[in-house]
Formats: sequence, structure tokens, C-alpha cells
Amino acid sequence: MTDINPELESQMPSADAWRVFRIISEFVDGFENMTNIGPSVSIFGSARLPPASVYYNLAIDVSQHIARRGFAIITGGGPGIMEAANKGAQSVSGHSCGLSIDLPMESASNQFIDPKYNLHFRYFFVRKVMFIRYAQGYVFLPGGVGTLDELFEALTLIQTKKILPFPIYMMGKSHWEGLMDWMKESLLKSGCISEEDIERIHITDDPEEVANGIERHYQRHRTKRNF
Repeated sequence: MTDINPELESQMPSADAWRVFRIISEFVDGFENMTNIGPSVSIFGSARLPPASVYYNLAIDVSQHIARRGFAIITGGGPGIMEAANKGAQSVSGHSCGLSIDLPMESASNQFIDPKYNLHFRYFFVRKVMFIRYAQGYVFLPGGVGTLDELFEALTLIQTKKILPFPIYMMGKSHWEGLMDWMKESLLKSGCISEEDIERIHITDDPEEVANGIERHYQRHRTKRNF
């Protein structure tokens, strides 16, 4: 993908117009590289959790279960939980995709990404489209604001019918239960969300349950793809 020097771009009288071409080029690059990846599952979680973390090993485990059922694994390409998910996919010969982006905690892609599916993005919103476009399910392990951002964006898009519903699993019960309690006690009781919004989220620490649920959904809706 051809890049434009950011300093030169900012000096152009029509910098916004040039930025549009940068955005288009990222979309084209992403679509061309991922169009044949097949059914996939996007896995999210903190870049800060080390291999010694119980959640790092849980990410490997669930990724292996999902990949064995023929799904590619898509992550943000960074360290921590993302690295663990990519590692799990490669360990069982599944497709391992990383959509990396320049961030303070993620200076380079992890080593467990297939070269063909090691993509780099400048714009968050383009990267988010790739996560949604090719996913038959989302899996969230413990993470921070970036993980929460992906969770609530997916819930918003499903709630507003901008995308077709797909399974959303949250792993690490002790990490997520407080958030779910708040959503039920505050958002649901006040009428800001519906019971249906809550029911879209499944909390479990069982990798097989996650893999089975995603596979069942895919078999029922395999001809459908979001935008």
C-alpha cells in the first residue's frame, strides 16, 4: 500500500482530499488480503497481560477450540491476549490474522500471525470494519478501554440493526461480572437498554461452549455476511 508522508500531506492545500485516498487504500488493502480468509472469529483482550496470566492461557485454549472447527482467528495483532489467541490458532494449523495499528503498547505485530494475514492500519475505523466484516462471532477476554470499545461498538451495531447479529462471548467471569451487574442494575432498570441487549452477551469460562455456540450460529446463518 502506497503511503503519503504525513508532514507533506498536512502542507497540501487539499489535505482532506488526500486523506480520503489514504482511507480508501486501507480499505482496498484490507479487503483484498482478507476476502478469502473464510469464516472467522475476532478475539479481543488486553495487550498488557503477560504469558504467566491465567487469561493468556485461556485465550490460547479458546482459540484452539475455535480454530479446530475451521474458523480463522482474527486479533488486533499485538501482545498479551492477542498474541495468545494467534498462538493458539497457529498451534492447531488454523489461519491466524493480525490487524495491527501503531499504539504505545503495541509497537509491532506478534510473531504468531500468518504472513499473508499480517495487516497494518493507520485508521482505527478502517480496522474495525475488518473485525466486523469477516467475523462470525466475537470473543472478549479481560481487557481495558480498547476491548470495551470493541464490545460496545458491536452491541450498538447489532442493536441498531446496522449489522446482522452474531454471538458475543465474554470469558473471565470475575473480570466481567461487575460490568454486567451494572448494565442490569443501571441501564436495564432505567430503560436505557432492553432485555434483548443483555441476552446477546454470553459469559462463560468454557472454551468448548464458546466454540460450539459460534459453530451452531454459523451453520444456521452461513450464507449471510455483514455489509
